[in-house]
Amino acid sequence: MPAPSKTWLDDLPRDRLIAEFSTWSANLMGLAEDLGRVERHVDVLHVDVADGHFAPAMLFFPDLVAGIRKVSSRPIHVHLMVADAVLLSQIEQFADAGADLISLHVENESVANAALDLLEQRGVAAGMVLRVETPVERIRPYVKRLSFVTLLGTAIGVKGQGLDENAGDRLKEAAAIIAGSGATHRIVLAADGGIREHTVPLLRGAGAETVVLGSLAFNAPSLDERMAWLHAL
Repeated sequence: MPAPSKTWLDDLPRDRLIAEFSTWSANLMGLAEDLGRVERHVDVLHVDVADGHFAPAMLFFPDLVAGIRKVSSRPIHVHLMVADAVLLSQIEQFADAGADLISLHVENESVANAALDLLEQRGVAAGMVLRVETPVERIRPYVKRLSFVTLLGTAIGVKGQGLDENAGDRLKEAAAIIAGSGATHRIVLAADGGIREHTVPLLRGAGAETVVLGSLAFNAPSLDERMAWLHAL
């Protein structure tokens, strides 16, 4: 499959929620087939990466992204949940594997600027993610260098949790920081974690331009109906 064009960020929808599908919720025993099943509904594929230190989970690896690149033409967003000591190496490996967007954490602040420099050198779009307990204000020094800002609504690296009660207010704060940044390029505001049928309208109303869809998409009784509902929000 060909990679997305260099203008893929500008091509993302502006009049509806961007559909970002998390591969963590796909059928991992038949990943290529499951991605093919949902491909026409996907705007961005989301791949979580965790080292077992920064986050309790251990997820996914560069060869998987390289494999996804072969079977999907959709932009690939790699979310790195890794320790500072390995962050730059991980960026190199996932850039080589075909990632179109790589998000580090604002909590990786000791190497954050070096990481953003590296992403710029590699021609990979940059994003940042904030843990649910991290003050939103900490994104401000970096925001003009980013294409995506993602706020976690649950504890990092753990499936199946309820949405934090402050998620909506945090999104509004992030939206205000983005709007006041003076950036001349598009910066997408994303919500990740606690994504359920009853929480998506709240997140959308608070300013989310995309939500990271896991079981809500992959386990939907009718994906066509689920996506029609999502696009109507």
